[in-house]
Amino acid sequence: MELLWSRVRQRGDLPGFSKVVSAIIGAMRGDDDREFNMTRTVLQDPALTQKVLRLANSAMYSVFGQGINTVSKAVIVLGTEAIGHLALGLKLVDGLSAASSESANARAEMEKSVLAGHIARQMASSASTRDAEEAVVCSMLHSLGRMMTTFYLADRWQLVQEHSARTGLDENAAAREILGLGLDDIGRGAARQWGLPGAVVETLQDMPPKPVGEPLDHKDWLAAISTVSSRCAVVLTSEDSEIDAKLAELASSYADMLGLEVEQMLSAVDTAQKTAANEDAVVVRVPRRSADDAKAVEAAPVPPVGKPADAAARLARGVNDMRDAQHSASSGQIMTMALETVYQGLGFSRTIVFLRNQEQSQYIANMCFGDGVQELLPQLVFGDAYQPDVFHASLANDKMIFVENAQNPTFISKVPRWWKDALPTVRSFMVLPLTLNRHPVGFIYGDWDMAKPASRIEQAEIAPLNELRTLVMRSLEQRRQPEPTWARRIL
Repeated sequence: MELLWSRVRQRGDLPGFSKVVSAIIGAMRGDDDREFNMTRTVLQDPALTQKVLRLANSAMYSVFGQGINTVSKAVIVLGTEAIGHLALGLKLVDGLSAASSESANARAEMEKSVLAGHIARQMASSASTRDAEEAVVCSMLHSLGRMMTTFYLADRWQLVQEHSARTGLDENAAAREILGLGLDDIGRGAARQWGLPGAVVETLQDMPPKPVGEPLDHKDWLAAISTVSSRCAVVLTSEDSEIDAKLAELASSYADMLGLEVEQMLSAVDTAQKTAANEDAVVVRVPRRSADDAKAVEAAPVPPVGKPADAAARLARGVNDMRDAQHSASSGQIMTMALETVYQGLGFSRTIVFLRNQEQSQYIANMCFGDGVQELLPQLVFGDAYQPDVFHASLANDKMIFVENAQNPTFISKVPRWWKDALPTVRSFMVLPLTLNRHPVGFIYGDWDMAKPASRIEQAEIAPLNELRTLVMRSLEQRRQPEPTWARRIL
């Protein structure tokens, strides 16, 4: 382990890996606002945003309709578990590739890990009493020791493979003789070093098939499903000519332990292959993408730097997502779509929803997109009593206000102290009021920092913005007891 960590220091640790895993798992579980948390997590990564939109628009999800333009609607269609799995796979691949790009075996090992997660999710979904989220995470990390050894100790890994071939030992036993530790021991040691959850660490060990007289406890069940998912992934990515027979043997060996039927397990493996192919995560023996999927790849938007040239069209597409979802989505989901539409459509530096809390007589920032803005939320609070500033003026008149040059000395007296202290680098900003029964309940705020090119809101963009706020208010009005806690406070 000392040698391993010295190599990690030389080549670079997986930057922020445990932090990213924790953020994604938190967004998958979440609370009232889990869809919003997942949307925010996805939007922080342009590559992940592209993958999510492409998957949502693929033929696999065509039953939900084509033309999904916002991550927030994709989250509703795909579910937080599916997107969390996609995010974990992408982060794992990116992180380990960056740390060990010279390893010829790196990509193959990561592909097996991602595919194992797909298989585990499908199997766990068949066992309805079990937690699919934990099964995915544990299965993707099940071969962590093997990956770490392959990437950072390539010379020792070669010795392990030679010893395995010479003696007939499996790789874990060969590693124990050559390295002094089994691959599962190394995986658990790395997981502890990164501070991953203890429940995950304990499952990072192979569980051989065995007859069971009673159902496995949760930890052993996770270890079993992680083991069989990883072994199925190895078979699927091999050049073996007897893949079907070996998969059937694995399913037969583990079905009783997992409380599943053999047919359920084989069906889960088949579905997992197709899902992996749709995400381009793993090279497995599945049909090529359909023409519809290829079109979805081409249609995926490129994240803009500053305001995009087709801002009005982007806003209109986002509003269309909101309109399609208004009869089935919660007010929180509609609000998330609105916030994302404004953020992505206008290329803002940050976008924030302020909502009025009548109990505290304040407007409080509740939801946000943009780099660094989450840390600013505690500062973004102000009283609802009228003050002669631009925010109260917009709310009192129920009209959008756009300030093109917020740093103009002649205008600076019209912005409040809290705004100047929290957002000193803003060049331009917009206030879009939200009014219910002639009473202001909040507003959507968006701005462009001075680091971005100077921009302004054009006439063609006003109509979709007005329709957007109409849809938000209609959603709040129709749902007097919406799901998120922030919405309950304003109604």
